Amino acid sequence: MLWQQPTLRQLASSCDWWLPIPLTGHRLGERGYNQAWELTKALHRQALHTTPTHKTIPNVARHDVLLKLTDTSDQHALKRSARLANLRAAYCVSPRAADTLPGKSVLLVDDVMTTGATLQAAARTLLHAGAAQVSAVVFARTPPPDVDSAE
Repeated sequence: MLWQQPTLRQLASSCDWWLPIPLTGHRLGERGYNQAWELTKALHRQALHTTPTHKTIPNVARHDVLLKLTDTSDQHALKRSARLANLRAAYCVSPRAADTLPGKSVLLVDDVMTTGATLQAAARTLLHAGAAQVSAVVFARTPPPDVDSAE
């Protein structure tokens, strides 16, 4: 469904790398998969499947660039300021990718956005490491706290 959005196709095609929001190894072991990586791979498959044969989609889906260093406390009950503090220094760029990140345009992929704190922390890490631009796409957006869930 995401790939059907023309604005996403345009944005994604302008990015050098598509990166999922990472999980720590501990959390990945508990869950068994990273939902953001699954979305990133699905978007890449759709791009390859629907792109005309005269155009090429590079192998831009990467899970080895952005790393999550620490298990952070559960974000869902925290206000935005607490979420930002919770994520301070939670991400880093892999030493293996550090030399190739400068100048890259990055698309972050995540499953759900609530306040945007996770995306902001990840983007800040990538920009600090030299990324030229960071954009984001999410599958779902939680409603603001003041919106009635019955609407």
